[in-house]
Amino acid sequence: MAPPRWERGARFTLCTLGALLSVYALHVEVSRERDPGYRAMCDLADSVSCSKVFTSRWGRGFGLVQLLVSKDSVFNQPNSVLGIVFYALQLALGQTASSRAALFLLLSSWLSVAGSLYLAGVLLFALGDFCVVCVSTYAINVALLYTNAKRRAGLDGAKAKPA
Repeated sequence: MAPPRWERGARFTLCTLGALLSVYALHVEVSRERDPGYRAMCDLADSVSCSKVFTSRWGRGFGLVQLLVSKDSVFNQPNSVLGIVFYALQLALGQTASSRAALFLLLSSWLSVAGSLYLAGVLLFALGDFCVVCVSTYAINVALLYTNAKRRAGLDGAKAKPA
């Protein structure tokens, strides 16, 4: 059983947009590290600055990994790298009708939404900033959660129907 057509289109669109935003975030972070004077397109004002967010301590490993390992550890990757991996997995595993894949998609979506809520709190309370790229990825993560919940419910419903 192949995923429904609406789901394939929605997943492709959401994952592509998420991956593109993640690649852009990585570009901004690397450009800012090389040139502290770099101004990203998403830096609209002092309190609306994505580069400020991406280069903050919370821009790598959610600000948590460096509590366990050194700041320069290979395990302390930019959040954007984690996003690229997440969206690639969502897109790849979304091509199968496996119930295990559907469970992984749903659980990883819940994790991404929890991470989005945490980072939204960091934006609001710790940084006092608004990041257009970040908020866009949060919305994509919520939409993927909805898509994955519909997938899981559809597979469960198909199992329940007599053959």
